[in-house]
Amino acid sequence: MTDNNDLFGDTPPPAAAQPAKSALAPAPAREPVQPTSSYSAADIEVLEGLEPVRRRPGMYIGGTDVNALHHLFAEVIDNSMDEAIGGHATRIEVHLGSDGYITVIDNGRGIPVDSHPKQPHLSALEVIMSTLHAGGKFDSKAYETSGGLHGVGVSVVNALSDDLIVEVAREQTLYRQSYSRGKSVSALENLGRVNNRRGTTIKFHPDPEIFGASAKFSPDRIFRMTRAKAYLFGGVEIRWSCDEELATESVPSKAVFHFPGGLKDFIERRIEGKTRIIDDVFAGKIGRAGAHGSVEWAISWFIGDSFTSSYCNTVTTPDGGTHEAGLRTALLRGLKNYADMIGNKRASVITSEDVLGHCGAMMSVFIREPEFVGQTKDKLASGEATRIVDNAIRDAFDHWLTAAPNQANKLLDWTIDRAEDRLRRRKEKEIDRKSATRKLRLPGKLADCSQSAAQGAEIFIVEGDSAGGSAKQARDRASQAVLPLRGKILNVAGASRDKLAANQQISDLLQALGVSMRDRYREDDLRYDKIIIMTDADVDGAHIASLLMTFFYQELPKLIEGGHLYLALPPLYRLSQGAKTAYAMDDADRARLMEQEFAGRGKVEVTRFKGLGEMPHAHLKETTMNPKSRTLLQVRIVADRTETTDIVDRLMGNKPEARFEFISEKAAFVTDLDV
Repeated sequence: MTDNNDLFGDTPPPAAAQPAKSALAPAPAREPVQPTSSYSAADIEVLEGLEPVRRRPGMYIGGTDVNALHHLFAEVIDNSMDEAIGGHATRIEVHLGSDGYITVIDNGRGIPVDSHPKQPHLSALEVIMSTLHAGGKFDSKAYETSGGLHGVGVSVVNALSDDLIVEVAREQTLYRQSYSRGKSVSALENLGRVNNRRGTTIKFHPDPEIFGASAKFSPDRIFRMTRAKAYLFGGVEIRWSCDEELATESVPSKAVFHFPGGLKDFIERRIEGKTRIIDDVFAGKIGRAGAHGSVEWAISWFIGDSFTSSYCNTVTTPDGGTHEAGLRTALLRGLKNYADMIGNKRASVITSEDVLGHCGAMMSVFIREPEFVGQTKDKLASGEATRIVDNAIRDAFDHWLTAAPNQANKLLDWTIDRAEDRLRRRKEKEIDRKSATRKLRLPGKLADCSQSAAQGAEIFIVEGDSAGGSAKQARDRASQAVLPLRGKILNVAGASRDKLAANQQISDLLQALGVSMRDRYREDDLRYDKIIIMTDADVDGAHIASLLMTFFYQELPKLIEGGHLYLALPPLYRLSQGAKTAYAMDDADRARLMEQEFAGRGKVEVTRFKGLGEMPHAHLKETTMNPKSRTLLQVRIVADRTETTDIVDRLMGNKPEARFEFISEKAAFVTDLDV
């Protein structure tokens, strides 16, 4: 599990998927590809300059949502960090303005401004700012290791900003050039001599045409991202500032970050006030910071939720990757080797998850030419990183354990207890499955599946006995369970804890799933791999689905983070014409099918399903429950946790004026409303 609370908040969605713009939303379904009538050289479009970035921003920054917006800042500060790590800069300044601009200043060498040898009519600065894949980091002459790439990261920022200003101080001369949407809007200006200044200044404003007029940087998030960078390299001082109107209790208007202790300081701050399993922090460094193959780490075991934050060349990797694989291998093998040395045979059952289950781990690696999964660099893919980290940390961990046998024995015993508890709960879960229907206060409502393992098992949550009866006939009894709920579930966003605890439907649902709410939730207790909300394809069904998603988000957020919650997509219409049959999801889909699939071929019989209970079980199985032919939407949290909670409270809370305000704000965007 990864956690980058000091960087990006909740883990963003996978780079392969286009993230939704709502805070709590299903991933979009694929539209069918329509055949083209012709295809020739005239259909080949050539995009010039940075136009590909503006046309398809998701290919470069993962989308246009709040995570992508903040990724622009990450790209700019990464370049300044590369200067610092390379020994060329000692100071970075970040300023967030109330006008939506961010300014990043470093005292490094400054981007070159002389004419580019291959494009002599342009300065190197303009080539870097306006050309993809043009930069000083594609070989190791200018930078031994780097996170950002001049011309890849900063040119993308330029393409997606409606206003960007670059100032470069080199050789006691100050230069300036302005850009808009990837193109220069002024010539490179020589502003004269400066005696006590050097480095690069970039000030930019994200383009509202790309990110929306209401998109704004989060002061808290930018502040945390800035502070985290200072922990990654003890040799840099980072100065933070923001306009007074943006300052809050957690975001000061001015601050200076300098942490000589690096990641150990980070860990100490993160776990302050928590009960530790062992007092010492396992921390160390191998190699010179910024040099190829260098590794820094800090790990502490404590009572509480675990987190792992990893970085490659100061770039955060929220989805982990090969360097985290090396960390897991090193810790597991090191602890097992120590157990073998002292003759403790109980350690044979432990896994890397047992070792990292209640631990805070920070790790930073530097390697040449790292390979990432996706342009947003969320996951490291370089194979050599596993070997580098494993070798560096395993030897240090062996020495750390043998040097302090009292703390080593305490850590080993604690880890073995976690492993044995995991195995015991797994066995109890298999036993509980057999008697789950007897435990429910509504006997017989849960139609359980026959398999005992949670992996591959599914439970469909439906509304009412009628829908439940149809679903039970359509299901695969081996792997699919059905739980009918009576009426609409309690809206937990506005309910007291006492009311929630006394609710019969919630109690039945929790007992069927095998889990407890909030901080008592444990992944290993979950009895099903997929929890599928299956409601009628109408407004009432959408409301029930919203209430259920609100419950899962507020009371079982880790279930969503684990990728277990889905929405089924039952059709609203069945269209048939002779032997040809198709299903439509809504009125618009029906109209499309009538025009494209059934036009000019005679009468079309249209059946509107009044609900799941009215749908023949054969049709329900074919369209909604059969894994081979159905479409499921996975529910994900795609925005900052605080922002998501605010939206859920606004739409589902007990303040009707907040919903009225939201409806008033969004009414102008409604284009198709049935009356």
